[in-house]
Amino acid sequence: MEMTDLLREKFDADQFEFAKHALDQTILRRITIQEVHEAMADGEVIENYPDDKYGPSCLVFGRTKSGRPIHLQCSHPSRDKLKIITLYQPDPEQWIDYKARR
Repeated sequence: MEMTDLLREKFDADQFEFAKHALDQTILRRITIQEVHEAMADGEVIENYPDDKYGPSCLVFGRTKSGRPIHLQCSHPSRDKLKIITLYQPDPEQWIDYKARR
């Protein structure tokens, strides 16, 4: 099973939590929990960080039903509970099709 599928499986089973930073970002960046669900349902892993200082993680790109692009940095799906570390709407000046860094 691909990492994206494993992440989605955890998310669909409600086996995820928000880091405090990620929760703060939902408020500051006006990203709703519904939009997080929609982005993950549509998401794909675009970067993998196996040596991240707090443990393996990855960057997921997805779009909401309204087409809003969202990036979610998540812990590796091997954890019991998936942790959403941070989230944001990517800047098109820094990303090509929101999937590759410029």
